[in-house]
Amino acid sequence: MKFLVIGNGGRESAIANTIKRFHEDATIYVAPGNGGTDEKFINVPIKVEALNELADFAAKENIDLTVVGPEVPLVMGIVDVFNGRGLKVFGPNKECAQFEGSKHFTKQFLMRNDIPTARYASFTRDSVEACVAECKNFSLPVVVKADGLAAGKGVLICETYEDAEAGIRDIFSGKFGEAGEMIVLEEFLKGTEASLLCFVDGESIVPMETARDYKRALDNDEGLNTGGMGGFSPNPIITAEVKKNIETQILEPIINGFEKENLKFKGVLFIGLMIDGNSPKVLEFNVRFGDPETQSVLPRLKTDLVKIMNACIEGELASTPIIWDEKQSVTLVLASKGYPESSHKGDVITGLETLDANTILCHAGTKRVEDTIQTDGGRVLAITRLADSLEEARAQIYAEVEKIKFDGMQYRTDIAK
Repeated sequence: MKFLVIGNGGRESAIANTIKRFHEDATIYVAPGNGGTDEKFINVPIKVEALNELADFAAKENIDLTVVGPEVPLVMGIVDVFNGRGLKVFGPNKECAQFEGSKHFTKQFLMRNDIPTARYASFTRDSVEACVAECKNFSLPVVVKADGLAAGKGVLICETYEDAEAGIRDIFSGKFGEAGEMIVLEEFLKGTEASLLCFVDGESIVPMETARDYKRALDNDEGLNTGGMGGFSPNPIITAEVKKNIETQILEPIINGFEKENLKFKGVLFIGLMIDGNSPKVLEFNVRFGDPETQSVLPRLKTDLVKIMNACIEGELASTPIIWDEKQSVTLVLASKGYPESSHKGDVITGLETLDANTILCHAGTKRVEDTIQTDGGRVLAITRLADSLEEARAQIYAEVEKIKFDGMQYRTDIAK
């Protein structure tokens, strides 16, 4: 079989690794890929935004299944392009991708379907002063979000109204381009964050194993927001009672809302949750595998991922058993100097060949230069370990990270602590 994985990050590395685990003889292309996928698979120098070029490649190579990793091509409508040419692709269509492309769109859906979430208000760029005035009707801290795609960096948690006003004016100034054409103000939700990835086939929604992501750059959840500095699975905050509440208060209303609003969602729905006591509320939707949650969750999957993705496409998810490893996982992200404000490139990475055979290595911001692997982005690598307990997996991962070296390497020391 032939597969095409679109993207160049740690998530795409994890997806390709998982496909290979179940299909050893498969040919796997990654577009555009990174330094690690260049070694294990076949990199294709096509940008994720080049929708027609990607479709041309899939048609020419007779790709059996294309898996779309990042949000940008999904929001641009890559699934519609592939479907229009009779090419099998895993991911939601352009209409459903709005759940990540627009926070306002998601908040409206949540409100219409009585799904618990934070109170909000939305404003367009021509309503700057109204937005500034309205933020003072929210208790502190107040959350200020750029409506569109901002690479995980368009969310501000403001401790003062002065900070909120500065953030509003900054976003509306054009810092995030089209993503900042609208701002969503939200009340700050207290509790513990959890990530829930779900497979969806348009009629059924099946949650994967739970996980937690660490968004802040520094220990103790300090520093700037990032794309994610690590995580673990399962998330103990999601107890049996919380799971039941998520099922009845969130998952069932979501799938009912899809049916009521004629939304043909097929793919992965990522639900960011805030858990307070036993009460879950939705923070956000994403329409693809999360990063780095994918690196924590997929190594625990014992059912063929390709079988599950085909079941989503063909509307057969409800009759497809999904089995998970009882072992627990911890993932640690290694970032480059300056991240998340900037990213240093060209630093040589050493020690990767000394990692234990049980350590799962996912390249992200890397490139191969002659016989070296070098940094090529903000989040450079993700390493994962599975063990019988989080404590054991955590101890193993922090022992392994000591083997890896590159100039300016940074990582959190409190993942799963």
